[in-house]
Amino acid sequence: MDRVLLLIPTSTYRAAAFMKAATKLQLEVIVGTDQYQALSPLVSQKTLTLNFQNQAQAIQQIVQFAKKRPFKAVVGVDDDSVFLAAMANQALLLKHNPIDAVSATRNKYLMRQKLKDSQVLSPDIQLFSITTDPQSLTEQVPLPCVLKPTFLSGSRGVIRANTAEEFIDAFCQIRTLLSQQDIIKKNSDFARHILVEDYIPGVEVALEGLLVDGKLQLLALFDKPDPLEGPLFAETIYVTPSRLSPDLQQDIFRTVQQTVTTIGLQDGPVHAELRCNDKGVWPVEIAVRSIGGLCSRIFEFGRQFSLEELILRHALDEEISSLLHSTQAAGVMMIPISKQGTLKTVEGMERAQRVSGIENVVMSIPNGQVVEPLPNGDQYLGFIFARGASPAFVEQALREASACLKIEISDS
Repeated sequence: MDRVLLLIPTSTYRAAAFMKAATKLQLEVIVGTDQYQALSPLVSQKTLTLNFQNQAQAIQQIVQFAKKRPFKAVVGVDDDSVFLAAMANQALLLKHNPIDAVSATRNKYLMRQKLKDSQVLSPDIQLFSITTDPQSLTEQVPLPCVLKPTFLSGSRGVIRANTAEEFIDAFCQIRTLLSQQDIIKKNSDFARHILVEDYIPGVEVALEGLLVDGKLQLLALFDKPDPLEGPLFAETIYVTPSRLSPDLQQDIFRTVQQTVTTIGLQDGPVHAELRCNDKGVWPVEIAVRSIGGLCSRIFEFGRQFSLEELILRHALDEEISSLLHSTQAAGVMMIPISKQGTLKTVEGMERAQRVSGIENVVMSIPNGQVVEPLPNGDQYLGFIFARGASPAFVEQALREASACLKIEISDS
């Protein structure tokens, strides 16, 4: 039985999906997590408690464990674990992405620096210390522009500014966000800076892919039919297959391949966010992990293989090319948090489930929990999943189901 180490932060949405996939593939799983588990003494050979921020110490623990019980692969399930996974695979002489390439995907400034002299379109950028007085910057920043932390994901802390006043306000909001202890603990070095980019207008898409020896294998290209023009950039609907022209779809694929090659990525899952306008295709972000949240549930490959199964099969060096094609239209809506407060009730779930084409409606936050929207929050209330004969049908189903939901959030 092949043994894998899954690096699973306690805050992730992805644990259940990867554990289910590993069970289906009959793998022996060791779970590496960032917090001590109460049952660890009872399953001491099944878990590793690791400090994801102290990579040297964590790698030493992993190597010591592997001396007695070798791993076939180490897989990081999301942003907070992919860097440690790459380092662990390197230490164990297993296939991995170059460490500096993974670092570039975890730091938006480093990514832009790598793309600066390439053929890939990239906006002009400026990096500022959070201690800088934003008033002093208003004469040197382009407008409109987008301000963002260098390392957070899911549009957290990303704000568009059209005027000097909006720039100052956005800078102060992000500075406050980066001063939170949980964020400083996650990455104190990255939390000292704010990145400012020229705003990229245009249609936004997302590409899900898998790198095999540096070559990009397309898993899905998602349209984002709702405009994402700011000032905040909460995701809503993803629908595949794309309805963009075949030529533009090819340009998107080529751009992602150029981008990952320039960065130096070689292996494993890739999630790319891009914008398309009359100047071409612009990468917004490149991540060396699969699609976030619960969104992977819309994937169905071959004989009903999940995305997580595909990732694990690839990590184990299994042949996967015959499993890559999924032709049915599918989509997901991420239910955003409308305001800060306490989630009281969600009504209309049964009615939403009955909408034609809807597969499931899942609330990921329980009633009674305090919620916070972007730019400070990092969660969605839930997810709506749909399948159908066409992307247009799927999009309409998602909108109809969303309209059925009545969400009450009380002021805190």
